[in-house]
Amino acid sequence: MAGSLDNRPKEFSLIDELSGKLKSDPEEKRLMKTILEDDKGATDDAHLILEAINQGIGALTPELMLEQIVKNYKLTKQLTGETIIRALTGYEPEQIERNLNIPEFRQELRERIRQKLDQLQKHKLIDTQYQLTDKALKLAALIIFTEEIDSLAAKGYGEKHRKRITRTGETEETKPYTRERYRDIAIRKTIKKAAKRGHTAVQMEDLESLERESKGRNTIIYALDASGSMKGKKLEQCKKAGVALAYKAIEGNDLVGVVVFGKQVRAEVNPTKDFSHLLHEIARIKALEQTDIAATIRKAAEMLEREKAESKKHLTLITDIMPTAGQEPEKETLEAVSKIASEGVTVSVIGISPDEEGRKLAEKIVEIGKGRFLVAKSIEDVDVLVLEDYYATIA
Repeated sequence: MAGSLDNRPKEFSLIDELSGKLKSDPEEKRLMKTILEDDKGATDDAHLILEAINQGIGALTPELMLEQIVKNYKLTKQLTGETIIRALTGYEPEQIERNLNIPEFRQELRERIRQKLDQLQKHKLIDTQYQLTDKALKLAALIIFTEEIDSLAAKGYGEKHRKRITRTGETEETKPYTRERYRDIAIRKTIKKAAKRGHTAVQMEDLESLERESKGRNTIIYALDASGSMKGKKLEQCKKAGVALAYKAIEGNDLVGVVVFGKQVRAEVNPTKDFSHLLHEIARIKALEQTDIAATIRKAAEMLEREKAESKKHLTLITDIMPTAGQEPEKETLEAVSKIASEGVTVSVIGISPDEEGRKLAEKIVEIGKGRFLVAKSIEDVDVLVLEDYYATIA
């Protein structure tokens, strides 16, 4: 019986998420379908695009890419990442490094890069100047979304974690299912009800859905460090953590805002329940420049000031911690934290590979901001830490 609900096809489950969380966009739905059908070409293209964004690459110009690979392969690998090189050439990095001095091999690399970029142009993922198109950005957003939803499910962030959201809350009370979202179905109670009725499979009249009781609203600002030191895999995982936070918080009826910072605040999304907007803004973040945490905190304070006084307000900083911009970066950061804390905003820090000096600064920040300092032992743990901080904040 459980199989009727628990083992719904992946496409059905995520299309339900798509229609519930994202705006109605025919092109977006077509792109999602290619990913859910495990179209390797579409998935590989999505990862190539996402990696280009994460590495801060503006254009995939074939001549420039080949020239960089031939002249200084090790530096190019460091700057662009192995994913891009592998996707453009079809070769493993070790093969390229071993054969670069062979003229025929360099010519083949040129042809493969050209063919791949022609294919991306044919699919309208890059334009005639080799710049990423809006369609490419949508594809990158969708691969982040689908992979993070799968990751959260694998890590156990499903129904049992939702019950911890006490302020927006779920009670244990259920009611007969009408037209609520599939994720609101109370699976255990549904199966129990079906069993009591002697049904061998769950029927429509067996379905029970959770009753939600609104107990207030929280406003969370997700501030992501997109300085040069965060580029590549770090930035990708932090983006996924932002998507996880937006997904769970909006599901809990909370508002989420985003601040992207480097040397200066480069982008912002005011607190919203528009998951589609958040997803696309998070996906397009590029890594550039230095780190100005103080300016970020001031911007977050400005955004939170617009929210109702009774709303619980929280700022989560995702960073490798050490500020590098400003006359006195550390002093300016702590002054900004003091000011935002005096306005009733709590501040937490998720540290990405912090050094000892960074740890000390983070501890000062959270002491003043009455938040939590969580260190990611692995970059893949960032989403879990962000959600742990969120659940602890709203409890």
